[in-house]
Amino acid sequence: MAQNAKTTRVHARIAPAVLEAVKRAAELQGRSVSDFIVAAAQEAAHRTIEEAEIIRLSVEDQRLFAEALLHPPAPNDALSRAARLHAENVEIR
Repeated sequence: MAQNAKTTRVHARIAPAVLEAVKRAAELQGRSVSDFIVAAAQEAAHRTIEEAEIIRLSVEDQRLFAEALLHPPAPNDALSRAARLHAENVEIR
């Protein structure tokens, strides 16, 4: 069977009850089962990627973050020591 160069076939096994629900949902949206599954998978993929890549902060957390950027605390002893060791051991070209 020839495939469209812009698509790839995916095979999946699902329980009969799940298939019936998918068929019903596809019918309600006026889509084929294949179109419904592709759209649902794409939506789930985008949502999953967005949740993994986007950090959401409350208004208070946004304020605290901005405050820390604008007025960072002074380096503690450990950070000062690490910066000194880095300067002594890393050659920047």
